[in-house]
Amino acid sequence: MIDSHCHLDFPAFDLDRDQVLQKCAQLGVNSIVIPGTQARLWPRQVSLCESYSQLKFALGLHPYFLHNYRSEQLQMLDQQLSLHQDKVVAVGEIGLDFSLPTDEVLQERVFSEQLNLAHQHQLPVIVHHRQSHNALIRLLKKSKFCNGGIIHAFSGSLQEARTYIDLGFKLGIGGTITYPRAKKTRAVIAQVPLSSLVLETDAPDMPINSKQGERNSPSYLPIILNALQALRTEPENDVKQACWQNTLDILPNILN
Repeated sequence: MIDSHCHLDFPAFDLDRDQVLQKCAQLGVNSIVIPGTQARLWPRQVSLCESYSQLKFALGLHPYFLHNYRSEQLQMLDQQLSLHQDKVVAVGEIGLDFSLPTDEVLQERVFSEQLNLAHQHQLPVIVHHRQSHNALIRLLKKSKFCNGGIIHAFSGSLQEARTYIDLGFKLGIGGTITYPRAKKTRAVIAQVPLSSLVLETDAPDMPINSKQGERNSPSYLPIILNALQALRTEPENDVKQACWQNTLDILPNILN
C-alpha cells in the first residue's frame, strides 16, 4: 500500500517516527508521500526522505501558509524542483482554500504560478481544496498544465469528480469514508471508476472513525482501504491492487 498524502515531517511524529514506520512496514504500508507546505520546511522533508527509503516528497506552497508568502519563494521552488528532479514526486501541496482569510486573488495567483512550474518540470500536482471547486476547475482548464495529479481529500460532487478525472486527476481517499454520516462522499466514491482512486491518511490530521481525538497515523491506511473495499463492488484484492497501481501511474517518481 502507498499513503499518497501524509505529513510525517510534522513535529507530532518527532518522538516516535521510527516506531510508526516499523508499524507501517508490518501492515504493508510500503511507501509514504510527504507533501510540502512551507519553503522553510522543504529541507527537513528532503532530509527525512534521504534517511528513510520508503519516504517520498513533494514540494509546494500550501494555501494555509500564504500569510508568510514572499514572491521569491516561487523562484526557490523552481530551484528545488530542478535540484531534486529525479526524486521529487509532485508539486504540492498546492491549491485553494476559501475558508481562510487569505486573499483569494493571491491564492489563485500562487496556485497558477505553481501549476506553471509543474508544467515546466513535467510533474504532477497534489491539490488542496476547500470551498473552491469552481475556481480550481476554472484555473486548471485555463492553465497549460496537463500532467494530472491527486485531488487531496476529495469531497465534491459526482460531477466535480468526473471533471477532475477528465482533467487527468486521481481522487485522494482518506478517513472521511470511514464515517457512515459522510453519505455524499461515500456515494460518489462508490460510483467513480476504480482507476481514479488513491489512498491517503493526511496524518497527523483527518482522524478516522472510532479514533477521534487521537493523532492520525499512516499505519491506519489499511482501515481506510477496508472502508473503500466495503463501498466497492470489485473483489477486495482488485481494489487494493488498483489503488497501488493508480498511485504509481500518477506519481511515477515514487519508484526512483
